[in-house]
Amino acid sequence: MARKNKKAPWEPEEEIIWVSKSEMKRDMEELQQLGEELVALKPSVLEKFPLDDDLFDAIKDAQRFKNEARRRQLQFIGKLMRNIDPEPIQAALDKVRNKHSQQTAVLHKLEKLRDDVVEKGDEAIAEVMELYPQADRQRLRQLARQAAKEKQAGKPAKAYREIFQILKELNDEEY
Repeated sequence: MARKNKKAPWEPEEEIIWVSKSEMKRDMEELQQLGEELVALKPSVLEKFPLDDDLFDAIKDAQRFKNEARRRQLQFIGKLMRNIDPEPIQAALDKVRNKHSQQTAVLHKLEKLRDDVVEKGDEAIAEVMELYPQADRQRLRQLARQAAKEKQAGKPAKAYREIFQILKELNDEEY
């Protein structure tokens, strides 16, 4: 007697994973969402992503389209993304988002430092000199006094903005 369609007892049984239709739809919608986020990016940023040629071309096309054509193109992008691993793309997108958040945090830090220089004077300038030894202490003092006078007189904050520009340039030199 031949043993047809029966496995040997020592062979491991395959585990069958059932996926509901709703779960598959949710997964496809997530991929389409990811595609929409990619379409919203600038082409210069998009070139740094690990995309295959077909997907890259589809995204570039979607950026040109409007209304219904764009919607259909986004569905097509979602379909293309089903055949690739979305993890590296998601990781690159998260990195781009985080970079923007880091830049915003740095600008807030510089704004606070500028406010301290104008309000506290020499004490805050000494802190700036610790952070950025190449800074011009005399120029910062001069601008801090000038900014305080402008604020008192109700004039436009020219020196105030100039202090920020100096701090920003010093920070850019640092990195």
